[in-house]
Amino acid sequence: MPQTIIDLLNKGIEAGNADKFRRGNLIHLPADGSLIITGDIHGHRRNFERIVAFADLANKPDRHIVLQEIIHGGPQDSKGGCLSYKLLFDVVRYKLSFPDHVHIIMGNHDTTFINNSKVMKDGKEMNRSIKSALDREFREASTDIKLAIRQFLFSQPLAVRCDNRIWLSHSLPSDRYIDKFDPEVLERQLKINDVVKPGSAYLLTWGRKHSQALLDKMAKLFDVDIFILGHQPQQQGWSRAGKNLIIIASDHNHGCLLSTSLAKSYTVEQLIDLIVPLTFIS
Repeated sequence: MPQTIIDLLNKGIEAGNADKFRRGNLIHLPADGSLIITGDIHGHRRNFERIVAFADLANKPDRHIVLQEIIHGGPQDSKGGCLSYKLLFDVVRYKLSFPDHVHIIMGNHDTTFINNSKVMKDGKEMNRSIKSALDREFREASTDIKLAIRQFLFSQPLAVRCDNRIWLSHSLPSDRYIDKFDPEVLERQLKINDVVKPGSAYLLTWGRKHSQALLDKMAKLFDVDIFILGHQPQQQGWSRAGKNLIIIASDHNHGCLLSTSLAKSYTVEQLIDLIVPLTFIS
């Protein structure tokens, strides 16, 4: 059983690196087909099931889906340990079923697992919680399982750029740290220092409350028009957080997804009209 999981995660790394739309740490999606955009999932299995059903990749061969922040949240074991790693394993299986159409991007909770730092969610330190559950389930094999999870999370791309000038990433650097962000992190091989503050992958996953001036600067830097991010909690499932920014959340009962065409250009208002509450999906 433990070796099967390690093999699964290693195959997930291989599939992510071999993704035909990946260039460095950036996914470049073509100007055809459709795209499903999701926000943070945080162990919410029912919402993941709804997302998979809506995407229907088996019958939509030109459709892509972007997922993020799978770990930290959801069901717990009998001692309160976080079991979100079980959903992570299923997301990797989903990637292996559709290797060039399922794209999993790095989130800030991923960086904390990679660098073994602390992160709080709902009053609980999530890395201690998930690792204690892994220890209980896998016992002496848990060290190897945790290493394989860390390596998989580290292998994830950082962002997605669509030909219709939409940019997807977990977040963007905050105003305070923008001068420390190196856009070359999207092109070169990722280093462990990149996911530790103030590394550029860390900054790309942790920023909050972006000013419009920063959004305009990042749009010019990345040569895009619209940002769709996760990371910042959204009680109603989404918000417009700037003239060119939408934030999506998929980790609770008001969670949403965004269904778009890759062949069309959109205004922010048009994209908002395409938001789908996950409870609408059976």
